[in-house]
Amino acid sequence: MSSLAVSYLQTDLIWESPEENRQKFEKYIVEEAEKTDLIILQEMFTTGFSMHPEGVAEAAEPTLSWLQNLAQKHDVAITGSVMLKENEKYYNRLYFVKPDGETHQYDKKHLFSLAKEERAYTSGHKKLIVDYKGWKICPLICYDLRFPAWSRNLEDYDLLLYVANWPQKRIMAWDALLKARAIENMAYVIGVNRTGKDVNDFPYVGHSAIYDYLGKRISTHDLENPHVVEHCSVDKNKLYEAREKFGFLKDRDDFVIN
Repeated sequence: MSSLAVSYLQTDLIWESPEENRQKFEKYIVEEAEKTDLIILQEMFTTGFSMHPEGVAEAAEPTLSWLQNLAQKHDVAITGSVMLKENEKYYNRLYFVKPDGETHQYDKKHLFSLAKEERAYTSGHKKLIVDYKGWKICPLICYDLRFPAWSRNLEDYDLLLYVANWPQKRIMAWDALLKARAIENMAYVIGVNRTGKDVNDFPYVGHSAIYDYLGKRISTHDLENPHVVEHCSVDKNKLYEAREKFGFLKDRDDFVIN
């Protein structure tokens, strides 16, 4: 399909409370599902960005089954990341769940050393490209945004996603880098961030946004609005026309990231 409808909720998170956050997001998902093809949630949307997964992190159940049930019941794809315990290790894992229940996963590659994330979680090493309704989608997580080689568009993906807990003090970097990733990869880019304060009193101001393949912001909400429900359609025909016209991706440097 040429047009893909996408939605996201920019909101505060309830600290280290998976059940409360699931209840909060379920209301939103049910309300939005009929209007959209894809719902994007934040990084660690069930807990906030906690560096203490012991006693809080869940196995794949119940959040994954909750996502699968909602996706199937309401005929919508849902994505976002959670803290996960697997084989006695912890991961910052993104799930992309399709309406038929098919599930893809991505473990955050770049762990945020400033917060000592690498001491609590295990890094992933495999990039994910999801095929959904004729769109090639690359979902990444927060700190990955700072590393353009990892998001480099070798796969000719159409849509690049970042789910995040990106703090207010570095929001200028968030704004600039989302736009840069769109321009350099000639792809739509969507960044979904949280708002509010976490238990460490770090403030988050959102600035969630959608950029087109030339770096133009096409989401329409006020960036300073803390609570946002955004709907937007992205057009693959326009994307391909621009790629053919400018040919920038044809001139990519030839190297591989291990």
